Amino acid sequence: MALDPDELFEVDSDVPDLEGAVLLHHFDGFVDAGSAGATLVEHLLEVHEHRVVARFDVDDLIDYRARRPVMTYETDRWQDYDAPELVVRLLHDAAGTPFLLLTGPEPDRRWEAVAAAVQVLVERWGVRLTVGAHGIPMGVPHTRELSVISHASRPELVTSRSPFSRVQVPGNLSALLELRLGQAGHDAMGFAAYVPHYLAQSTYPAASLGLLEAVMTGTGLVIRTDALREAAKRADAEIARQVAESTEVAEVVEALERQYDAYAESTRNLLISDGEPVPSADELGAEFERFLADQARDA
Repeated sequence: MALDPDELFEVDSDVPDLEGAVLLHHFDGFVDAGSAGATLVEHLLEVHEHRVVARFDVDDLIDYRARRPVMTYETDRWQDYDAPELVVRLLHDAAGTPFLLLTGPEPDRRWEAVAAAVQVLVERWGVRLTVGAHGIPMGVPHTRELSVISHASRPELVTSRSPFSRVQVPGNLSALLELRLGQAGHDAMGFAAYVPHYLAQSTYPAASLGLLEAVMTGTGLVIRTDALREAAKRADAEIARQVAESTEVAEVVEALERQYDAYAESTRNLLISDGEPVPSADELGAEFERFLADQARDA
C-alpha cells in the first residue's frame, strides 16, 4: 500500500514562520556539468549556518545496490556508514532572510510521491518560489561570458531565455518538481549554466558563481560570493595556463570562440553553426585529458 505524500518525510517540531520563503533544490545523480549545482550547494552550506527542518525516508526512495553508500571498516569491525540523506535545511541569507535548501540523492523511485510531498511542504510553510539549478555541457568556450538560462512555471518569472524551441530530454526530479508545482498553481523556476563541454567532468566554479548570481537576481536573496569568486579566479587561471601550454587545445578553443562569436552576431542556434562543427571531447588530445583528470582529482 502506497504511503501518503506527507508520510514520506518528518518535519522538525520547532520550524519558525517561513511564509514567503524561497526553496532551493538540487539532487545528485542527474546532469550537472562542471559540478555547477553541487558546488553551489557546498558554497551555501559553507557560508551560512544551517539546520535540518525536514528529512525524507530514503529507505523507500533509494536503490542502494545501484549506488552503494560508503562503509568504513577498521581492523576488526565496521566503524561507520555514510547513510544517504534527502533533507530540507533552513538557512538565512546575509540580510537575515530565511530560505530553504532541499538536497540529497535523486530518488530512484516514487518521483510523483516525492513531488507531491514537496508540494505539501511548500503549502505548509507558505513557500513563495521554488528554484532548481545545475550545469549543462555546451559547445561554448570558457573565454566568453558564461550564459545561464532560465525556465519557469510562469513566463513572468523567466529571467534569461533559452535558445532552444522544443526538445525532449531525459526526465529528472528537479524538472518534474517545477512542472508539478506549476500545475498546482505554485511559482517554480530553474536555472542552467552553460559549461564548456571539455570542462564538464571537472569542477568549474565559474558556472556555480553564474548560477548563484542568477538565483540572487531571481529570488532577491543576498548571498556572500567572495569564496566562490576566488575559487572561480583560481580555476580560470589554471585553465588558461593549461590552454597556453597546448597548441592543440588552443586551436580547439579558438574554433569554439569563432562559433560563439558567429552566433552572437546572428540569430542561429548555438548548436548548429555552418562550417564550424562542434569539437568533441576526444579532439582535445592527451594533454587536455590529463588536465581534466587532474581537475577531477582536485574536486
